[in-house]
Parts: sequence; C-alpha cells; structure tokens
Amino acid sequence: MQQVALRATKRETAGSRASRRLRRDGRIPGIVYGSDIKPIAVHVSERDLYSVLHTEAGLNAIIEMEVGGESVLTVAREIYRHPVRGEIDHVDFIQVSLDTEIEAEVFLEFVGTPIGAIEDEGIVHTLDPTVTINALPNAIPSSIEVDISGMALYDTLTVGDLPEIDGVTYVPDPGHGLITVTPPAVEVEEVPELLEGEEAVEGEEAVEGEEGEEAVEREEGAS
Repeated sequence: MQQVALRATKRETAGSRASRRLRRDGRIPGIVYGSDIKPIAVHVSERDLYSVLHTEAGLNAIIEMEVGGESVLTVAREIYRHPVRGEIDHVDFIQVSLDTEIEAEVFLEFVGTPIGAIEDEGIVHTLDPTVTINALPNAIPSSIEVDISGMALYDTLTVGDLPEIDGVTYVPDPGHGLITVTPPAVEVEEVPELLEGEEAVEGEEAVEGEEGEEAVEREEGAS
C-alpha cells in the first residue's frame, strides 16, 4: 500500500466560526487520534488533501502526517462533506501501526459481462460495490477484481465467492450478496378501464345495434 506525506498544522482555536475561516483560506479542519496519542486538532491544505485521497489507494492510503515536528502514521477514517456542495468539511485521521490489522472498505471491480445478460437478456444489479476487510495497513488492496462473466440468469455472487487474498480477511457473512443477474422486466399491456355507463363495445358494433333497432321498428310498422 502506498504511503503519502501530508503536512498538518495544529489548530489554535476551535468552533464552527474558526472552521469556516479555515475553509475560506483553503484549509480543511481535522483531528488526529489513536490509542497511543491524545487527540490533536489540526488543519491541512485542501489541495494537498485532495492529492492524498486521490492516489491509487484512495481512502485507504497510509498517510505519514507531520504535526508539530513529529510524524504520525495515519489513515483517513471519517470524511465529512457539505450536504449541498459536497465539499470536504472535516476529516478524522486515525493513527495506525504497520504491524496491527485495521478494518478497511475496499471497492470491488467487476470484470466481464455475465453470460445470463448476453444469452437471456438478464439485468445486472449491483447489490454492494464494496466489501469490508481486515488486513495490515500495507496489505490493503486498492481494489478487488472479480470476474462475473460466468454468471447465469438468477445467479448471485456473494462474499464467499470472492478470491482469497493473502493477509486479507473478509468481514461480512459469506452469504452477503454483492451482484446478481435477474430476468428482464416483462412489459404488461395496459387494458383501458371502462367508465361507468360506458358501453363495452363501441364504434362499428354500436352502429350495427342502431341499424338492428331501426329494422325492428320497420317490421313493426309494416305489420
């Protein structure tokens, strides 16, 4: 797993007003915590943080954070975003050790087109695009590739079907579904509903009915 460096500055003041000023200046407030250190309120460059979180490792990148002349090995565990703009408002960094396993969420990379989608026009539904794992920080894969080309109609790929990876343990139940192939939607022809008092047969048959009545009237008049 790739390690990246990120320089942080201790925050002298706390509160929402101070955080807004930091964000206006291109800085993102955060906190560094762990079992061996006291929580440290920090702020980091928005541009540098973007670069750190957009490496191949993504959110699981090991971040060597420099704080007050000291180096702390961390990962970004909680990222809070603005509910409307989607911008990062705050980040929680948790201290890690290279010889201690941590829990991480890894994206699944589904490769191929299921045979059930090709031969039977099945629809592929992704139930869960990620999987939670336990692994040493350096053993966390950037993604897990899964070949789904052999999936037939009605098949569901589960956590138990994922490939074995050295040093990686899958956390969810083996039966937890990840992707499935379902039959195509059946189009049902809508039958128009009859309004109250509306004749079931209209048009030509209605005209024939009127002609029949006229014929009966003519016969009665002739008799």
